[in-house]
Amino acid sequence: MKLLLNQFGSGRAFVFACAVMLVAALTATTATAQDTAFRQAVAEAASGDDALAEFYRTRNYESVWTGRSGRERSRRRAFLTALNKAGDHGLPVSRYNPDEIRSMLRSARSARERGLAEVKLSEMYVAWATDLKSGIIRNPRRIDDGIVREISRPSTGALMNALIENAPNALFRSFAPRTPEYTRLMEEKTRFERLLARGGWGATVPGSKYEPGNSGAGVVALRDRLIAMGYIRRSSTQTYDASIQAAVQQFQLDHGLNPDGVAGEGTLREINTPAANRLSSILVAMERERWFNQDRGQRHVLVNIPDFQAKIIDNGQVTFETRSVVGANDSDRRTPEFSDVMEHMVINPTWNVPRSIAVNEYLPMMQRNPGAAGHLRLVNARGQTVDRSTVDFTQYNERTFPFNLKQPPSRRNALGLVKFMFPNRYNIYLHDTPAKNLFSRETRAFSHGCVRLNDPFDFAYALLAAQMSNPEAFFQERLNSGQERVVPLETQVPVHLIYRTAVTQPRGNINFRRDIYGRDRKIWDHLSNAGVELRAQRS
Repeated sequence: MKLLLNQFGSGRAFVFACAVMLVAALTATTATAQDTAFRQAVAEAASGDDALAEFYRTRNYESVWTGRSGRERSRRRAFLTALNKAGDHGLPVSRYNPDEIRSMLRSARSARERGLAEVKLSEMYVAWATDLKSGIIRNPRRIDDGIVREISRPSTGALMNALIENAPNALFRSFAPRTPEYTRLMEEKTRFERLLARGGWGATVPGSKYEPGNSGAGVVALRDRLIAMGYIRRSSTQTYDASIQAAVQQFQLDHGLNPDGVAGEGTLREINTPAANRLSSILVAMERERWFNQDRGQRHVLVNIPDFQAKIIDNGQVTFETRSVVGANDSDRRTPEFSDVMEHMVINPTWNVPRSIAVNEYLPMMQRNPGAAGHLRLVNARGQTVDRSTVDFTQYNERTFPFNLKQPPSRRNALGLVKFMFPNRYNIYLHDTPAKNLFSRETRAFSHGCVRLNDPFDFAYALLAAQMSNPEAFFQERLNSGQERVVPLETQVPVHLIYRTAVTQPRGNINFRRDIYGRDRKIWDHLSNAGVELRAQRS
């Protein structure tokens, strides 16, 4: 007090100084109370999420969204802008509504309310970022057990740390797949939304078949549908002329159909598919691209199951392509979706018959006739070939059958003359086949799950060209030996088995394929239930 009297003297100056000190003390106390209330609210609201609670605990429950700093204001603005564009990515807008956040922020009068809004923002950010980066559906295998792809999910801690370490706009842009395919799918999504706003492609085409030389109302309807789809210029022709035939052929190529230029039942079914259905296929493809948001390798093998094609991709360009046969549409034969790494090829392979095939297909045959399937060797647990005449097959069932079945190398071998191995738990690989006639079919789903190649030798040459100057001579020398030969790949090649019914092209029309296993229909049902909508919007 003496010090104050000495400093300020007496009278009003002294009174004023005391008042200032009292206000400062009260302000500090109030600020401390508000900080405490904010931190308590954050701790309480985040307690249901261990990772989020840990993030805030390490920061002493300081704000990252709701503070008054320029950085936090910028972060809020950028995030709300990003949420406004969630529908552009085919995300369920209702899952993270920016209007809800704005309302919470406007009505947050107390420190506690601001703390609750802080955590709500973080929860919404984590949900949105995870959906955009790795997909809306958290466990696709629950939808279909053939979707066994390992999906890399960002952790809550990693997302929150990235938020405080990076500029928000750049960070938010980085979450969506940065692939040309995803970009083009977004463009096609917008195009189809505008198409829906204009009423789609108009009336469907009646009848079951139209071919060159036909005329009449059905041909006019076909012409108009093709015009609306962009396959033919406006015309007044009422006859199935060369221009309509060429348009039908291009449509068939874009939809994986036999390009014979005849609008038969299968072609008309695809032509009459509504634009809304095609948009749902695009939205499913975008979700699948988010599941596949990973480094695919500068060189990789890509097999699109519904497309019945296998490709080698080098630096984003297709350098080799061949027709394929995939698993039949039976519960135990469908080709699964996953990625692995090709390590080697086997020339003149032995077919080790999978146990499921041995006991479900061959054992019943041998029970009726021990000599059935005589091209297969019966092998015991010690690797010894067993004389069938010494075995009573009727005493075994699918659980107790003690033998393996093997087919030695030959041109009649079920694997053909070469197989390409990327060892995996599903026993799936790429291989040759003696059943060459299947490659001429429009729909090629016939195998037990493995992928058969129409041009396996050329496929082998393309792979080996990376490690030798004359791959064809090398391959043929080993093939002509008649002996099983394992050839390692010096640089292993990622293999991706995917399932896309909507695929864009760098130039030209988007391609659509039939949903041969019904997987995309299941995925769309789940996306729709999650809140993803088919929007019709005008430009």
